[in-house]
Amino acid sequence: QVQLVESGGGLVQPGGSLRLSCAASGSILSINGMGWYRQAPGKQRELVARISSGGGTNYADSVKGRFTISRDSAKNTVYLQMNNVKPEDTAVYYCNAAVLPTRLPWGNYWGQGTQVTVSS
Repeated sequence: QVQLVESGGGLVQPGGSLRLSCAASGSILSINGMGWYRQAPGKQRELVARISSGGGTNYADSVKGRFTISRDSAKNTVYLQMNNVKPEDTAVYYCNAAVLPTRLPWGNYWGQGTQVTVSS
């Protein structure tokens, strides 16, 4: 069974930094694209950043220049380095990955989410 687990969330002051991690585990043959999404109170879920298997990246305009997505394919892990965070970054952050499980077709998997709160 495939599972994605996020970690690294918490309370941080404006201007501070935080690094989120998401590790995929289970019976996995391959992982293609991976990404981070977030949902703030009263708002729809939005794409924050994604990274392809080849290392290509996409970012939401609101986080460009502040956040960096990266991955360690050997560890089946994706990271989100969050610098110069703002109160509007407060949200539940979700990890997403396209996973090829053993003897099953490609599927889209989600983590349980990790809370990031930016406040002084």
